[in-house]
Amino acid sequence: MTGKIRNREELLSVGNVESRRIVLEVTERVLQKLDSCERIRAFMRLEGDILQVGARSWDLSKKKNIYMFGAGKACNHMARAVSEILGERLTKGVIIVKIPESEDRYVNTEVFVGGHPLPNAEGMRGCLRMLELADASGPDDLFLVLISGGSTALMGCPVEGVTLEDEQAARDVMLKSGMRVMDINTVAGHCARVNRGRLGQRIESRGGEIISLNIWDAVGWPDIDDYNEPVEMRGTPVGPDKSTFADIRQIIEENGLAGRLPENIYHYLINGTPEQETPKSIQNATYFMLNVLQDSCRCAEEAAGELGVPCVTLTTSIEGESKDAGMLLATIAHEMQKTGRPFKPPMLIFSAGETTTAIPDGFVATGHGGPSQELTAGFAVVARDVPGACMLSIDSEGSDGTTVMAGGLTDSTTWGRALAAGINLKEALRLHAAYEALAPLHDCVFTGNTGTNLCDFNVLYVPEKG
Repeated sequence: MTGKIRNREELLSVGNVESRRIVLEVTERVLQKLDSCERIRAFMRLEGDILQVGARSWDLSKKKNIYMFGAGKACNHMARAVSEILGERLTKGVIIVKIPESEDRYVNTEVFVGGHPLPNAEGMRGCLRMLELADASGPDDLFLVLISGGSTALMGCPVEGVTLEDEQAARDVMLKSGMRVMDINTVAGHCARVNRGRLGQRIESRGGEIISLNIWDAVGWPDIDDYNEPVEMRGTPVGPDKSTFADIRQIIEENGLAGRLPENIYHYLINGTPEQETPKSIQNATYFMLNVLQDSCRCAEEAAGELGVPCVTLTTSIEGESKDAGMLLATIAHEMQKTGRPFKPPMLIFSAGETTTAIPDGFVATGHGGPSQELTAGFAVVARDVPGACMLSIDSEGSDGTTVMAGGLTDSTTWGRALAAGINLKEALRLHAAYEALAPLHDCVFTGNTGTNLCDFNVLYVPEKG
C-alpha cells in the first residue's frame, strides 16, 4: 500500500517524534479510507449490460452514448475508477482536474487542467467542450457526472457579457475578504455558464439522463445513513440551485462587496432577472454521495480505535480565521495537561471544516501558505508551553492555499526550533508567509492528490504531562 503522506520520514526527523508518529499514522489511515478511487470501485460495477451504482441499476443496452463529465480536486481518482469500470463503453469523457499526475489513466477522455482557487482559460475550454457534447446529445444518452470540491473554480466559465478576467478578479476579492467559501461559490456560480445546475439544465433540454457521484465538502451537510441510496442534491453543475439573485444581493451587502467586484459582474448580479435565474429543478437525474465532510472525523475515530488511542471529535464545522483556530486549539491542549479539562490526556482530538485567512485590501503577499499552514503556525506560537502537544492540519485534497503542500504539522518544539533558526513565526503569520517559515523546520506535510476532498482535517494529540 503506497503511503498518502509522501514526506513522512522528514516529518519524523524533528520535534516530538512519538506524538508526530501517532498523528501521522491516524492521518494516513484516514486518507486511505477516503480514497474515492477505492470508494467507487466498491460502489459501482458493470456486469454484462447492467451498470450497478449503489442500490440502483441501469441497462446500458438501452443507451446510445455514455459520457463522463467530471471536475474537482478529487476528479483524477474518481475518473480513473469510472473509466476503468466502463472501459470502451465510454463514448467520451471530459474532465477538469487541478493537478494531473503521471499515474492518471483514462479511456476516451479529454483532460483539462483548470485553475484553483482562481479559474483559468483551460478550465473554461473544458466547460465549453462539455456544453458542446451536451448540446449534441439525445434522449438515449447517459451522463456520468463526477463532482468534488473545487469544481466551481475549476469550471469557471462565465455567462455572456462577463469575461474570465472579471470572474478571476471577483473571486480574488472574495477570497481575500475572509468570506465563507459557500458564499463565494454561491456568488460565483450565479454568473457561470455551467455551475449551479446549468450544465444539468442543458443535458435535460436534450432529454439525456444523469447519474452524478459527489464528494460534498460543505460545512453543515447532514450525516448519511446509507450511501447506497440516492440523495437530493443541490448547487452542483447538475444539481438544482436553491439560491436566488435576492440571496446574492444579500451576500454582497453583508460582505461589503459593492464597489469592489468588477462592474460587469456586479451589474449582472444586482440586476439579475427571473429569466436569468439558475434552475430550481432538474428531472431524470440520480445523485449519489460518496462522502460528506464529517466522514474524515468518522474515519479518524475508527483509526484511533485501531491504534488503541483515546479520541474525541470536537467539531466538524470549524470556521473562522485560521491562525486564531490554531491558537485556540493550543489553549485547549494547555488546559488538558494542566487540569484534565475538557478531556483527560492522552487524547486525540479531531476537527474538520473550513477555516480561512483574511487579507486586507491593498496587501501584497510576498510569501506563500494556506489556511492549514497558518493554523499549525498559530498553534505553535501557543503550544510551546504544552510538552509533547502536536497539531496536524491539512486540506484533505492535498494542496493548501498557494503551495503544493497539503498543510502543516507543528508541535511544542516548533517555536524553539524556529527561534534557533532565526525564523519569526508571528511575523510569518502577519505576512501570510507560513510556508517560508514551516518548510525549513520540516513542518510542512506533502501528499499530492489524495483522492478525496473534504475540506480541512485537523488532528491534535495531547499526551500526559511528563
